[in-house]
Amino acid sequence: MRITLERSNLLKSLNHVHRVVERRNTIPILSNVLLRSDGASLEMKATDLDLEITEATPAQVEQAGATTVPAHLLYDIVRKLPDGAEVLLATNAEGTAMTVASGRSKFSLQCLPQSDFPDLTAGSFSHSFRLKATDLKMLIDRTQFAISTEETRYYLNGIFMHTVEDKGQLKLRAVATDGHRLARADVEAPAGSEGMPGIIIPRKTVSELQKLLDNPDIVVTVEVSDAKIRLTIGSIIMTSKLIDGTFPDYQRVIPANNEKELRVDCQSFAQAVDRVSTISSERGRAVKLALTDGQMTLTVNNPDSGSATEELPVGYESDPLEIGFNAKYLLDITAQLTGNDAVFMLADPGSPTLVRDLAAEDALYVLMPMRV
Repeated sequence: MRITLERSNLLKSLNHVHRVVERRNTIPILSNVLLRSDGASLEMKATDLDLEITEATPAQVEQAGATTVPAHLLYDIVRKLPDGAEVLLATNAEGTAMTVASGRSKFSLQCLPQSDFPDLTAGSFSHSFRLKATDLKMLIDRTQFAISTEETRYYLNGIFMHTVEDKGQLKLRAVATDGHRLARADVEAPAGSEGMPGIIIPRKTVSELQKLLDNPDIVVTVEVSDAKIRLTIGSIIMTSKLIDGTFPDYQRVIPANNEKELRVDCQSFAQAVDRVSTISSERGRAVKLALTDGQMTLTVNNPDSGSATEELPVGYESDPLEIGFNAKYLLDITAQLTGNDAVFMLADPGSPTLVRDLAAEDALYVLMPMRV
């Protein structure tokens, strides 16, 4: 293999694929990125056996070929080369080493044969549809903060994506929950998604996907089966295994009869929560909201360091109520809200609270209270 390409193109593609590669690997080939050149492009592929990312980038191919080299090492070398540089990649006759040359810099990297590189064979996909990158990014951005990190409940370690009929319209819905909070977001279901299986997209896949959806003009092709998902984002193809489990019936925890309505200015509320929670030793400590007619008093007590209170004018006309929430969870939810005002629908100090974004009808959040 002997090819020349621009540093910026090589770096951009390596940046997308190398992140999949785990820093510590017991299987040496999984530390490598597969480089395959033919025609006028270089294709790069990296995998951790659960997730695979492939991207092609333009290149001048003098001699086609394929090999694998350490992914993080190649990325670091290319990253440190000067802007505008041209990079030559060439393997030796035996295929045991690859030269990376640019200007006066020259590196030699050990290769492993491309025949050893695993292929995450996708199999066939039962459903295929196209979705605007902005819609897919919105579904992820509004829900991913609520993904559980608790490994024992592995079926909560991802975003549940499925189609659902809502008020006579078919929606593509994303849901995530960790048992303490729940986030739900909808977009209009694209053609081809009807009847798709409900899928749980793993946390790592969600995190990588979020970084790849940086171009709002792109339309993403999504293909799903019971076991895998494949997303084509421009020149990038991402294939991932799905979480093999049953997502719980989330509809049961969404309260329907919360009568007490609280309206707050998002920014003022978030800043007040952030200020009073400074006094708590961990961000997880409860902040108590005491609601009376037109006013909220936020209180945090920490036996080790003291207490904090702040008053805030709010829209509230129901019976007085005292309820506690995890301060971090409140801030996570307010960070998702796009409008100026948020509506909290409350019942009592022990029941889940519903949070709605006045500027985005297609998203809602549920938050479990804490004892205070």
